[in-house]
Amino acid sequence: MGISGRLSALFQRNALTPLLALMLMLLGVFAALITPKEEEPQIDVTMADVMVAFPGASAKDVEALVARPAEQVLSRIAGMDHVFSVSRPGMAVITVQFKVGVKNQDAIVRLYDTIHSHRDWISPELGVAEPLIKPKGIDDVPIVALTLWTRDEARSAFDLQQVAQAVEVELKRVKGTRDVSTIGGPGHVLRVLLDVGRMNAFGITPQDLKGALLLANASQPSGVLTRANQEVLVQTGTYVESAADVRRLVVGVSGGKPVHVADVATVLDGPDQPSRYVWHGLGKGAPDTGAAVGERFPAVTLSISKKPGENAADVADGVIRRIEALKGSIVPDGVEVTITRNYGATATEKADKLIGKLVFATSAVVLLVFFALGKREAVIVGAAVTLTLAATLFASWAWGFTLNRVSLFALIFSIGILVDDAIVVVENIHRWHALEPGKPLWQLIPKAVDEVGGPTILATFTVIAALLPMAFVSGLMGPYMSPIPINASMGMFISLAVAFVVTPWLAGKLMKGGHVPETVDAQTPPDHGPDRLTRRLEALFRRLMTPLLDPVRGGRARAKLWFGVVLAIALSVSLAVVQLVVLKMLPFDNKSEFQVVLDMPVGTPVEATAEVLREIGAELAKVDEVTDFQAYAGTASPINFNGLVRQYYLRAQPEMGDIQVNLVDKHHRSRQSHEIAVSVRDAVAAIAKKHGGNAKVVEVPPGPPVLSPIVAEVYGPDYAGQVAVAGKLRAAFEASADIVGVDDTVDEAAPKLVLRVNQAKAAQLGVAQADIVEVVRLGLGGENVTPVHGGDNKYEIPVRLTLPSEDLSGIEQILQMRVRARAAEAGGALVPVSELVQVEPTRREQVIYHKDLLPVVYVTGDMGGKLDSPLYGMFDIRSRVKDLPLVGERLAGTLGEWFIHQPDDPYAAYAIKWDGEWQITYETFRDMGAAYAVGLVLIYVLVVAQFRSYLVPLIIMAPIPLTLIGVMPGHALLHSQFTATSMIGMIALAGIIVRNSILLVDFIDQQVAAGVPMAEATIHAAAVRAKPIGLTGLAAMIGALFILDDPIFNGLAISLIFGVLVSTLLTLIVIPVLYFAATHGRGAHGGETT
Repeated sequence: MGISGRLSALFQRNALTPLLALMLMLLGVFAALITPKEEEPQIDVTMADVMVAFPGASAKDVEALVARPAEQVLSRIAGMDHVFSVSRPGMAVITVQFKVGVKNQDAIVRLYDTIHSHRDWISPELGVAEPLIKPKGIDDVPIVALTLWTRDEARSAFDLQQVAQAVEVELKRVKGTRDVSTIGGPGHVLRVLLDVGRMNAFGITPQDLKGALLLANASQPSGVLTRANQEVLVQTGTYVESAADVRRLVVGVSGGKPVHVADVATVLDGPDQPSRYVWHGLGKGAPDTGAAVGERFPAVTLSISKKPGENAADVADGVIRRIEALKGSIVPDGVEVTITRNYGATATEKADKLIGKLVFATSAVVLLVFFALGKREAVIVGAAVTLTLAATLFASWAWGFTLNRVSLFALIFSIGILVDDAIVVVENIHRWHALEPGKPLWQLIPKAVDEVGGPTILATFTVIAALLPMAFVSGLMGPYMSPIPINASMGMFISLAVAFVVTPWLAGKLMKGGHVPETVDAQTPPDHGPDRLTRRLEALFRRLMTPLLDPVRGGRARAKLWFGVVLAIALSVSLAVVQLVVLKMLPFDNKSEFQVVLDMPVGTPVEATAEVLREIGAELAKVDEVTDFQAYAGTASPINFNGLVRQYYLRAQPEMGDIQVNLVDKHHRSRQSHEIAVSVRDAVAAIAKKHGGNAKVVEVPPGPPVLSPIVAEVYGPDYAGQVAVAGKLRAAFEASADIVGVDDTVDEAAPKLVLRVNQAKAAQLGVAQADIVEVVRLGLGGENVTPVHGGDNKYEIPVRLTLPSEDLSGIEQILQMRVRARAAEAGGALVPVSELVQVEPTRREQVIYHKDLLPVVYVTGDMGGKLDSPLYGMFDIRSRVKDLPLVGERLAGTLGEWFIHQPDDPYAAYAIKWDGEWQITYETFRDMGAAYAVGLVLIYVLVVAQFRSYLVPLIIMAPIPLTLIGVMPGHALLHSQFTATSMIGMIALAGIIVRNSILLVDFIDQQVAAGVPMAEATIHAAAVRAKPIGLTGLAAMIGALFILDDPIFNGLAISLIFGVLVSTLLTLIVIPVLYFAATHGRGAHGGETT
């Protein structure tokens, strides 16, 4: 007796068995209670922005003196995947992106260590500032966003900002919160608005004002006096605490009288000059609040992220309870609070829905067993599945997974295969009990288990061998989908243990009093009597197989069968070639949000950007499914995972804006979010284009985010040439009817004025060029000179010197500002800036991008049209650009093309490298294909070890290609795209189908060993094993049915349902016949047939 029979004999009457079952159940309950709930899996995606200021430097200087050296230093970090840089005048932003899976803390420690141990790449003598390091990771994505807005015209965005900053402190007290910040509001400053005319009249320069403020705002403990046996602390000086203190400060003397700040400037304490705008708007889908659709209200948004490992649902609930408690106190009446993001609620909803599906799937499988075998057998199988799921849930928690959509889908998907072991064991116990009703169950059960134990163990490990290699897929897709192979593999192993330990014990208890089923023929000897269903199946298979097993004519019949099978496989594959089945990385999910990203020409003031956003918002408000939207001009909205990877948090320039659009809950609308987004795309783009801008509708990607679905990276020997090539490439993108949202990283030329200092004259007057630079910068850009002390403000209130906004429309007022001449003969006279500089109009410099140490220009786009798959858009563009002539200055030859990596010699000629969804798709399917191949090799090795034959494993694995006959037509029939999850289903099918083959071949071998002729054994095996094979196949299909309605995992469900259906039916014919053909005349495994 084998190990399975011995295990069942050991535990079927062991007092520990029910205790083990109870322990598994309790572990599952424990895991369900303690495992954090999240919408998406936790993935270690670490990146960091290293910001280095180089004031006054050109983009070329920044590239040469900051970006390139920084890239060379940072590229040496272990675990680094990519290093990007953006060099613009006065600033470099170097982004380090670590490989997926590198722990956040390890990555940041390596980054800090590398930067601080290689400080020599920074040149402080050139004016390069210290690097500012800003790490970013998945935990920086806010899980809750609260928008504070008001209908009260007396309240402004500044008032809302003050409320929000007070709320920040309260929300930070909620357990599990990480970062709480406010987006929007002008900021609180104490502005000192310079009056150039009065300053000139009093002989005061901006530098005099700055110096006076710095020197006056000083205070320090000076020591201790002892008087009357008591220590007295002495503090000298007082801080500036109010606008009145600033107004009273003396900045100079004129005509023997002190000159106060109030004499030469206007001091205002309050909101800053707006540099960003945020407002809240209502759509047609909003509840009736009395406000007009599309009406705008000033707003600010609080974004709240959570600490790693915290339950998103608990943190979100805590935040919402706290904000509700603050209404009427810190949040005054008249200030509305709208929850514009709640990933905790969506995580809970998704988890509850999937847990419900898990229960229904389990119940459906149990019901199947009830109808097929009986109520006692159904109870046994139901108990086995429940225990297996409970133990798998605990194992998932112990592995570190959270309760998220992928891990729960893994359990639902696993239902169909976790039940296999229990079904096979229970069905065989049921069959033995029917064949030998007079024998005690405790004697029958070990024999019944042992008969199917070997193939069941082998079949279980073949499924694990097929699934587990998927856990090693690289990139973002690997960790994202890893709960499927890991949870399913752990579940399969646990189900095997339960089938051999708990199932026999339950069978012994529940089937003890069972009667002989009516299907047993009383005239049939008990050791050989098949039930009525088996006899009918045997008659069917005899009619089907007899021509194929005929010793004379069978060869020709089998040849026709093989030809038909190969033809069916070829036709199925051709469905993808003729685009009846569209290939795509992942389909769009049905979310309750999308985003509109607006880019206006460089140099556009924030007010103009806001006006374009206003028009777009009015258009969006007309959409029936839009409940509300939040517009952000000059600042970024709360980021999601997509925004994290695309670095939307850096979008804080005046020409940039975006709109966060929230939709009616998906249960209350007929259209999916993707359909809604597509419907507004043209109107949104047209509004932006009318004003010279570019607006893109950005959806939450269902899987790993990329810069854009279609990305062409342009490389070459000269950056100006790269820009020219990018222009031609963009024109090719725009010429395609199916490419939308076309953009590039080439900035349109914007005006710039250079004030060139007359060095000779300045030297004669004793005026340093640095003094002129400081005065102009202070007047034009403003400078935060010193902070205001006192009060209970959370953030610093700076004292800012600047000119009034009305003086900033032209350069004339700036040129009237004066600097002090320091030459002895000048006598400290004030000299207008206009006498020392020459104004030269020019153009802003082009921003320079690098990727992995090479200059690059990006051209991006998205796919619209019927196919809606970026791969097809990319290949359409290829046909337009592969022969693109490069004519012009510094351009020659034809454009090179690369798909996998950057050009080998980027300086030899201009070339493009395709990126975006193509790169993710290539890497994912490459790794999945490799995992598939590894799985097949492992299955082959396992089967060789079991059957001790090199030919038999090939026969057993022969039905794997048969899955294509079901998978591809299934996708075409349901008009579904073939995605990465479809591929996961195909990989799982390899293990499931091989299990069926093993059961068939093993039973044929047993029959032949018992002396049954090969042809008879072949027919009998198909008939006897049809029932457990059909049950396990139906179980897998039923489990898949419950995920068929999910947009993301729809492909996996289709692969399983149609793949199992077709391949199971074909396997029952093809495998026995193929095995017969391969071994006929030699006996099973080479022996002689009788």
